[in-house]
Parts: sequence; structure tokens; C-alpha cells
Amino acid sequence: MRRKTLFDKVAVVTGASSGIGHTTALALAREGMHMALAARREDALEETAQAVRALGREALVVRTDVTYQEQVEHLVSETLACWGSVDLYVANAGQYIRRRVVEVAIADLERAMAVNFYGALYGVLAALPHMLARRSGHIVLVSSVDGKKGLPIDAPYVSAKFALAGFGEVMRQELRGTGVHVTTVFPGRIDTPLIEDLKVPWVSPKYSAELVARAIVKGVKRGKPEVIVPAFYRLFVILTALSPHLSDWFVRVSHLEGWETTNR
Repeated sequence: MRRKTLFDKVAVVTGASSGIGHTTALALAREGMHMALAARREDALEETAQAVRALGREALVVRTDVTYQEQVEHLVSETLACWGSVDLYVANAGQYIRRRVVEVAIADLERAMAVNFYGALYGVLAALPHMLARRSGHIVLVSSVDGKKGLPIDAPYVSAKFALAGFGEVMRQELRGTGVHVTTVFPGRIDTPLIEDLKVPWVSPKYSAELVARAIVKGVKRGKPEVIVPAFYRLFVILTALSPHLSDWFVRVSHLEGWETTNR
């Protein structure tokens, strides 16, 4: 798929009922892709499906809780039964779980990993044999800038997103030359239901999910190994690599972790 048209290809998008997943599904449909849509809320999935069909593309709705491996494997098998291929798998479903390290419980970490890490890998590992057999395919892992620089209070979420980024780093290298490409996406603060109760500082405003969707499409079409969006966050990632002490200071003085407006 690298540098090729996406027209008439098949994509699976998890977390497609809202936010980045919803907008990415529509962006891919505009490129001519047929969509297998997965999330827990079937009514919201149907709305996404109707929008995809309005663009002249086919849509398959599969209610899926990504924390259950059998449900994710069912999603992939249903997609293959419908179209005979999975050309693109977008592992996007996620949950924002926050807790201070001194207060964190193992259950918090397990939940964050179940949704944000294992929930992504179940689908990747289910789709990968098919892609390898065809020597064609693309996997998109939606991590977070939190997967590049950990923020206070975000320990469970950060742990899972770092793990996902690390897995993608290894997978991308191991799959080189197989025809299967890997893109890891690192969004910053995005205006989605995931962080609707979070007030953020002016230095890190909430950007639209459409910005991420466009970046994902561009990353897939160009075969980019990593996508950081918005692009200026690359400077923060570079600062973190060059001087963790200075990036810690920046996080602290700017209150980059934000403020919750309601109790979770």
C-alpha cells in the first residue's frame, strides 16, 4: 500500500464510534476504502457507518470490546468473510486512565494495559498472518505523545502508550521487506470524549480529531514510520531526548498535565 492509492481497499478501525476513530474512518472512506467499524457502542457505530455509506463506500459494523481477545479476533474474521482481505488495521480504541504513582493500584494499570495495549495487539496479531501471506498490508498503532514523554498523574495511561510505541518500534523493524508496513501515531491533546473533562494549559490546546485523521491518511499513503501530530510537538520530543531535566521543568511550569473539571 505504500505510496499507492487506497481506493477499494479494506480498513478496520477500532474505537470508530467517536473521536479519532470516527473521523479517521470517514477520512479513509473519502480515499475510497471500505470500512469495518468496531467499538462498544453499536448505536454510535451505526452513525459512523451511515456516514461512510453516504460517501459511497461499504461499511461493516461489528460491536467489539477490545479487552476481549475473542471479540477482536471475531472482528477480523468477519472482515475477511465480508471482503476477503484486511489491507489496513487501525488500532485506535483507548481509555484515558489517570492515577498518581503513590495512589495507583495494580487494577488501574491492568485496565489501562487491557484497553490501550493488549486491545491493540489482539487485532494486530489476528490480522498480521493474513497480511504476511499476501505480502501486503499496513498497521497503524495510535499511541500518544504521552508515549514519548510521561506526564504527572498519567502513570497508567503513559505505561500502556509507551508499551504500544515500543511494540510498534520492534514490529516495524522485524516486518521490513515483508510488504507489511507499520505506522505509529503520537497525537497530542485532541478534542475528543476521552479528555472532555480535562482543562489544558494554553501551551497545549486541544486540537481537532480531523487533524489526526488527515495525518493518519497521509502517513499511510506515504509509508511513514511515525506521525507526531500536531507537528510542533516534535520539538518537545527532541527536547525530551536531549534533556529530560529541562523537559521535566517545562512540564512542571506549564502544568502540562492539565486540570480535571470533574471527578472520574
